[in-house]
Amino acid sequence: MNQRNLYTLLTTLVCLTVFITAFKNDQSNDVDPKANYVSLSPAYDSVSVLRNPLNGWVMYAARSAEESYWDSEYLVPSLGKKVKPIDYASACYLRTSWSSLNPSEGVYTWNDPNSRIGQLIRGAQKRGLPIAFRIVVDGRDQGQNTPQFVFDAGAKYYVENSEHPDRQTPYPQDPIFRKYYTKFIEALAKDFNDPERTSFIDAYGLGKWGEAHFVVYEDPKTATPANTEKQKEEVLDWVTDLYARTFTKVPLVINYHRLVGHPESWAPANTNSDKLLVKAINKGYSLRHDAFGMTGYYQNWEKDFAKRWNYKRPIIMEGGWITSRTHSYWKDPSKKYRQGHDEDVRLGEYEASAEAKVNMMDFRAGGETASWFERSFPLVQAFVSEGGYRLYPDQVSVPTKIKSGDKAQITHRWQNKGWGYCPNNIPQWNYKYKVAFAILDGKSKVKQVFVDKNSEPSNWLKDKPTTYELNAAVALPTGHYAWAVAIVDTSKENEPGIKLALEAETTEEGWVKLNDFEVQ
Repeated sequence: MNQRNLYTLLTTLVCLTVFITAFKNDQSNDVDPKANYVSLSPAYDSVSVLRNPLNGWVMYAARSAEESYWDSEYLVPSLGKKVKPIDYASACYLRTSWSSLNPSEGVYTWNDPNSRIGQLIRGAQKRGLPIAFRIVVDGRDQGQNTPQFVFDAGAKYYVENSEHPDRQTPYPQDPIFRKYYTKFIEALAKDFNDPERTSFIDAYGLGKWGEAHFVVYEDPKTATPANTEKQKEEVLDWVTDLYARTFTKVPLVINYHRLVGHPESWAPANTNSDKLLVKAINKGYSLRHDAFGMTGYYQNWEKDFAKRWNYKRPIIMEGGWITSRTHSYWKDPSKKYRQGHDEDVRLGEYEASAEAKVNMMDFRAGGETASWFERSFPLVQAFVSEGGYRLYPDQVSVPTKIKSGDKAQITHRWQNKGWGYCPNNIPQWNYKYKVAFAILDGKSKVKQVFVDKNSEPSNWLKDKPTTYELNAAVALPTGHYAWAVAIVDTSKENEPGIKLALEAETTEEGWVKLNDFEVQ
């Protein structure tokens, strides 16, 4: 061997020795190579109702609802017994007027323990249901929804029908209207900008029924297209800025209507609708639509818009047809709904929800809710199992024995069995939910918590498992312990925040136990 080749060989050996030494040192400092590991396959729970944020069924409550509302129940033929909608719901939606919450200046009925609305809100909270709001100001169909003191102060308004002069609708660009509405929303946010108390805010509220269409800015006889486009963009900017400024911790939603902010309801999509909605989304808004199953209204424009924002923003649905009272749903253009068969409409709503990958569905009004339970209960169960997000770890590797002071390498894989997604990416949540592992003592008390900052629930989509590795430095005295897992809320000192779809023992705090292990 010549001198040059010998030098090359010696150099290679030296480099290899340095690499092996560094690798051994890295192993001893990071992960205990002698730890005994076990691979776990936690049992998936496909049927339990999981009350998780921005996910699941939504009860609807009238502002006049009495205490007995919470005990409403319906006979489910397939079960042979009555069940309560509240046992399936994750939130309570209150669509009400501004005047019902703020009847006079500085007076807010949610603070009045004797008011029906105050009792309703406290009743929801007592039962673990966060509330959701839509505030309606338009008076054309339902009577005056804006407080009289606003008009007494000089706010300008429109009366559609002279035979009903009390049905006043304020112009949303009017400075006096804005002054008092801003004060009201700021007061509402002071008490309800709290994710423990509030599920979401339907944060536009203008137009008939607050549905973000058929908005009036001036007398239609004098309106011009150019002026209307200018007004509706300026108003949308104002109202979305107001809600985004005041509700920083609670999800905001807007109706993704093809005529958003427009003075019409039944017409082809306005060319500016997409731009206006994207402006709201860029301020942190998520999406909602109030005409699922109504195929003449919820059309390709709405479907395409939802598809474009799937997994970027969550979607909440509301059914369009009122099958229990006034609507001739059997005249739907789809020809899928038979007269006298409201279960056909329920199926249509469910199929449209699956296509849009919604996170939340509605138990609207008594008759509609009765229809879900009495004639379409399998769809109620199906949404529990298939809709929204349903998260669990299907594979976990943890040590059964480890030396105190050493690091355990935890490998964990996550699945989402729902068609929606966990919207951890919305600005109000700001990626606060993360996977964490805890070490529990013999009394199931948490001794150590390890948060995997790389885990991201908003990336977990149906049939796309995601795997992570976490190094956990075990710093506990010798003894017997248990591993546990949770998705924690990092904004609340790592408390478990998302219920997992697992058939396993869960601590009072929400940690799901995995297996026992020993610290040596």
